[in-house]
Amino acid sequence: MHLCTIREGSKESPAVVDPQLGVALISDLLPDFTGNVLEVLTSGSWGEIEKAAGKAPASAFIAPGSVTYGAPYRHPRMLWGIGLNYVEHASDLTEAVPDEPASFVKGDHTVIGPGEAIPIPLQSKRTTAEAELGLVIGRYCRNVETEDALSYVGGVVPVLDQTAEDILERNPRFLTRSKNFPGFFSFGPKIVPLQEVVNAEGTLSDIEVSTVLNGKVHRRNTVSNMRYSPEYLVSFHSKVMPLYPGDIISTGTPGAVHINPGNIAKCHIPGVGSLSNPVKHQVA
Repeated sequence: MHLCTIREGSKESPAVVDPQLGVALISDLLPDFTGNVLEVLTSGSWGEIEKAAGKAPASAFIAPGSVTYGAPYRHPRMLWGIGLNYVEHASDLTEAVPDEPASFVKGDHTVIGPGEAIPIPLQSKRTTAEAELGLVIGRYCRNVETEDALSYVGGVVPVLDQTAEDILERNPRFLTRSKNFPGFFSFGPKIVPLQEVVNAEGTLSDIEVSTVLNGKVHRRNTVSNMRYSPEYLVSFHSKVMPLYPGDIISTGTPGAVHINPGNIAKCHIPGVGSLSNPVKHQVA
């Protein structure tokens, strides 16, 4: 059972997606629930919603293709991004893979959802989009070890992480600024439960992530080629600060692609989903 948010005009409603039955609003399954998807995660009610969906009549569900998805939620408490995590991507940039995760944080003002436009900032002449696998924390996580870390992940989600590359190139200390323009973090359309995507060894190493521009694959790679695995990233950051339900760790890109107004940027992850966003000029 996947978590998502459905858009109807300016209204956004939390919902679930059953791969066989379709989409159902959470309010139809649990009439007393009045929160959003983030509150599903923070309250630990995902399992309760799954049970309710299992008992619901088929009429409670509609076809997934008939709905418009929004960002699963708009105000995550913490967004961690990871730079240079695929060895091949670092070599593209003639940079060495760092000895520790090269992480940064992004504000929730950067969040957009599927189909919403990525605005190219007025201050940037060269902006990139980067497809990534996002890890959604499912329960409080502090000082955990790598071998236990994935048990704290509730699900995974496609991400497009944007960078004002020309600003970053001027000085590596400009990382926060280059990553934090509005529209520079898209995620969705669905959060897929972790147990659906781990392999027989209980890892995410077989997942393939593709950065796609205008329908053409720019770069793809598998999680196994990350310098720092998803479980290591969760463990590492849990030892920096507490991680809470709904926090997101975006695990790095196999390759960034330059984007311009009129382009369509896409993150494609088989078994997890596809996320697409058009690109436009920033409105002054």
